[in-house]
Amino acid sequence: MAVPSVPLANSITVNDRHFANHPTIKLIEQCSNFRHLKEIHAQMLRAGLFFDPFSASKLIQASALSQFSSLQYAQKVFDQIPQPNSYSFNALIRAYASSPEPIYTLSMFIRLLHECGQEPNKYTYPFVIKASAKVADLRFGTGIHGMVVKTGFSSDLFVGNCLIHLYAQCGCLDVASRIFFSMPDKDVVSWNSMINGLAQSDCVDQAVEFFNRMQGEGVKPNDVTMMGVLSACGKKADLELGRWVHSYINENGFDSCLILNNAILDMYNKCGSTKDARNLFDKMVEKDVISWTTMLAGYAKLGDFNAARYLFESVPGKDIATWNALISAYEQSNNPKEAIAIFNELQLSKAAKPDEVTLVSTLSACSQLGAMDLGGWIHVYIKKEGVKLNCHLITALIDMYSKCGDLQKALEVFDSVDKRDVYVWSSMIAGLAMHGRGRDAVELFLKMQEAKVKPSSVTFTNLLSACSHSGLVEEGREFFLQMERVYKILPCMEHYACIVDILGRAGLLEDAMEVINSMPITPNASVWGAMLGACKLHNEVYLAEQACNQILELEPRNHGAYVLLSNIYANVGKWDKVSELRKVMRDVGLKKEPGCSSIEVNGVVHEFLVGDSTHPISKEIYLKLEEIADRLKATGYVSNKSQLLHLVEEEDIQEKALYLHSERLAIAYGLIALGPSQPIRVVKNLRVCEDCHSVVKLISKIYDREILLRDRYRFHRFRGGCCSCMGYW
Repeated sequence: MAVPSVPLANSITVNDRHFANHPTIKLIEQCSNFRHLKEIHAQMLRAGLFFDPFSASKLIQASALSQFSSLQYAQKVFDQIPQPNSYSFNALIRAYASSPEPIYTLSMFIRLLHECGQEPNKYTYPFVIKASAKVADLRFGTGIHGMVVKTGFSSDLFVGNCLIHLYAQCGCLDVASRIFFSMPDKDVVSWNSMINGLAQSDCVDQAVEFFNRMQGEGVKPNDVTMMGVLSACGKKADLELGRWVHSYINENGFDSCLILNNAILDMYNKCGSTKDARNLFDKMVEKDVISWTTMLAGYAKLGDFNAARYLFESVPGKDIATWNALISAYEQSNNPKEAIAIFNELQLSKAAKPDEVTLVSTLSACSQLGAMDLGGWIHVYIKKEGVKLNCHLITALIDMYSKCGDLQKALEVFDSVDKRDVYVWSSMIAGLAMHGRGRDAVELFLKMQEAKVKPSSVTFTNLLSACSHSGLVEEGREFFLQMERVYKILPCMEHYACIVDILGRAGLLEDAMEVINSMPITPNASVWGAMLGACKLHNEVYLAEQACNQILELEPRNHGAYVLLSNIYANVGKWDKVSELRKVMRDVGLKKEPGCSSIEVNGVVHEFLVGDSTHPISKEIYLKLEEIADRLKATGYVSNKSQLLHLVEEEDIQEKALYLHSERLAIAYGLIALGPSQPIRVVKNLRVCEDCHSVVKLISKIYDREILLRDRYRFHRFRGGCCSCMGYW
């Protein structure tokens, strides 16, 4: 949603113009490089022109807005002017609004109000509003909106378009819509701002509706319009609509430009049709790195890694962006092992040097797998190569160490940096949450507020998760209420799922149901899933059946709902119901997701499935399992067979079904391959069952080992027969 280019204010008095024809000032207009501009600056100082407001403003404009501009230099020049006029202020305001640090636009605007003898004008406001949108400062933007209304500029087309952009960008679509419909004149930018704002906020049907209305009112769409509509199609995953939009583009005289073609490729990928994407890709005369990487991501998303690899090999002159595309495609499609393999291949080939994107994607893959050796190596590489630690890398490092079980290292990374954005704070809160350090997470959130960092929707998801895993019921309630009341953040599905989980874990099932019934949006499967999980903890059959039915209405092939309800029936001895569910699953072709656990030993990640016998030392692993079973029985351990999915009558088969869970195989291998002083770190794709949780506690005591087990929801740190979760898991 680009803000239209507008001319700078011509707020120069007649008296200012007596230097307008000076030869030195004429040179500024002919200047073609920064060195020449500095020479002109020196001439102006010698001729006494620099302290003339008009002359100085021309130098500021060239310093800030030319092709060879330097904002740092422009700011220094500006700060030396005794009385800068609004023309000079507007030049810097405009330049900062388009820079990587638009926050300085806001400070320059405040200086204009206090230091300039002239008022802001219609050339000032659009760029201040644009900057407010870029930094998502709704409060500041709302204040500017008030000034615009008071000064009579609210009917200006450029200002109105920027206000629509601001409110749409900040998620206030109702306000954006009111401004749009109140504007006396609208152009294509007005419509584009609404369409893009709706698409970005996932209001895809309304975005398409605006597109249709736009044509009905005779406004001709442009490339930006079509980008917004394509984005809506992709988010809606509506292939039929996407094909119609593609044909509309072809039939209505749009140039077959590269940017638009890349957007169509992305739309087809999001709609799950690599066939349509490939048909377009093969016809494209011009392709850039985005074209290739978009096509690679499409294949990877659908799990067609052979096609992705084949396409990768055919890329001409592969640069680091191409390697990044393949690594990222594997990582984002939940294939971290393949992502790490490509990273290792890149390192061995020395075809290109890893950049920030490479490192962030690979660290994310390490996080998924629990590959801390490689993650730690990347951290060392960053230091050794002098890679600048920006917020993206800091966040990735914190996430990696947290998910690999070394919370102390994550905290060290967090404490070592001075500049922390909302993502860094949120990532550290998430790390504390998954390790059961709820009170520490709450304390960190309060420090975040002291640092004047505005929390995001993700921050609150992590914070509520921390309260859930630590039993902080009242704190969780209060933070949930504060979201909208204090921070103006509307709770979404994730937040409702969290508060239901908080209440449900505490046994407040009626309160949890009350939250669901009073939701202003229709609860999705994750909200009902939280309710079903709570019912399992408390063996509440009636509400569990309700929750399961709701989930299956929304997601008929959700095997997890069947499994949880089956376990509840098993816990209360309703084996006939267990058998019925098992039959239903067989009839509809559903299978329980297989458990998979991974463990890293000497930089190599080893994966185990349930009952796996493919490992090179499988025989030794099973002998170790038998040894563990014997030592467990000697302590008086009796297996909890209620965790089985279906009724198995033979006692020894029941024992074996639990005995072969993937995390037990991984731990057995860890006992064999890792030294006594090394912690055993295991990552599991599913939630650890109660029986395995009890077994791992006993193993940690019998073998005097520290075991860190990360399941789908949180970390469990076992030591001396105890677990860090203290029952909140």
